[in-house]
Amino acid sequence: MERGTLDLNLLRVFDALLQDGSVTAAAERLHLSVPAASRALGRLRRAMGDPILVRAGRGMARTPFALRTAPRVRALLDEAAALISADRAISPADLERTFTLRINDGVSATLAAAAIEATASAAPGVTLRFVPEGDESVEALRDGTIDMDIGVGEAPAADIRAAPLYEERVVGIVRADSALGRDAPPTLAQLCEHPHVSASRRGRARGPLDEALEAAGLRRHVAAVVPTFAAALLVATSRYVALVPRRLAEQYGTALGLRWFPIPADLPPVHVRLLWHTRLDTDPAHGWLRETIQRALA
Repeated sequence: MERGTLDLNLLRVFDALLQDGSVTAAAERLHLSVPAASRALGRLRRAMGDPILVRAGRGMARTPFALRTAPRVRALLDEAAALISADRAISPADLERTFTLRINDGVSATLAAAAIEATASAAPGVTLRFVPEGDESVEALRDGTIDMDIGVGEAPAADIRAAPLYEERVVGIVRADSALGRDAPPTLAQLCEHPHVSASRRGRARGPLDEALEAAGLRRHVAAVVPTFAAALLVATSRYVALVPRRLAEQYGTALGLRWFPIPADLPPVHVRLLWHTRLDTDPAHGWLRETIQRALA
């Protein structure tokens, strides 16, 4: 197959095709006619020497080559956008762009709604695409697979920027009719009298509370381990004690018939932060979104 040349517009079509997996959806995203998007796909196939998208039942499937190439194309488009718009003021109301944010489960339920509302009110053409944590690979920030990472911990490399969002504390949560912590915060011994549910994406039953309990000569019984804090909240509606972020407990506890209380131990605070790659430092649209999210969570 004879290879051709690629221009920036073709790369934008490639990016849209890989995001949507559909010629029709990509055409709508780019404000093109479907025949124009189809012709662009043909040019991409000739230039890249690969089908890019192939028929799979009623839909289209991305080829392995396309999946490998997509992050590099996204990074190139980001760099091009930053170069073109460097030192140029932007109008959020005129922005038409999709940002991909990797987000920690513990903060997604309380952060996502605030970020979406703050963004949509100023930039209705911006789409926030939230994806869950996987292996937390820094390469996803470097190659443009994700635009931002919202979670806990420090910047993992010198080329990754970090900005603090807020500090979080873990609290205990139980059914509203539970005797635990009803009249006063429970003691560590009282906590150990009830079965616990642990939230851990990696399936871990132990955490900082267990270290505090061991130091006091105590031990709790973890009856179940679930992958998300949302699942822990649901399990807590039975007879189990769950440890969840305070913001999550405050926002959803009452609606679920739950009551929360402070943990009687000096557990370390959780520092929630925002990460991005240095190549996006000068991208005004990315900078605007960072500031918007920080203000929304202040």
